[in-house]
Amino acid sequence: MHLLVNIDVPDLATAEAFYTRAFDLRVSRRFGTAGLELLGANAPIYLLEKPAGSAGAGASPRNYTRHWTPLHCDVVVDDLDAAVARAMDAGASAEGPVREHAWGRIAQLADPFGHGWCLLQFLGRGYDEIAT
Repeated sequence: MHLLVNIDVPDLATAEAFYTRAFDLRVSRRFGTAGLELLGANAPIYLLEKPAGSAGAGASPRNYTRHWTPLHCDVVVDDLDAAVARAMDAGASAEGPVREHAWGRIAQLADPFGHGWCLLQFLGRGYDEIAT
């Protein structure tokens, strides 16, 4: 299996600026003015320009205000504080304080397009600290 991450955004140039700065990704290739491929994560990330109000999944209109979805991406980082600062500097919004768990630390953010992201810093054995 090969995983691809597709992210709908209302403005491709703004999204490119955010994702390259916030997560240190690089543009690999462009698909005209409709999308681009970002590399630097474990899976390629595709930014796809889709206007607000256009039909999304199940014909629901796309809405780029902050929204909840049961599917989100976690970005594992070595230095959570530096990663949060970089993402915030790029335009992310913090959604609460950094939280500590047996497996590590987590910061919840929203990108400028309403998508939720979690930044994780594993400590000790990471998730193995709580695995049974």
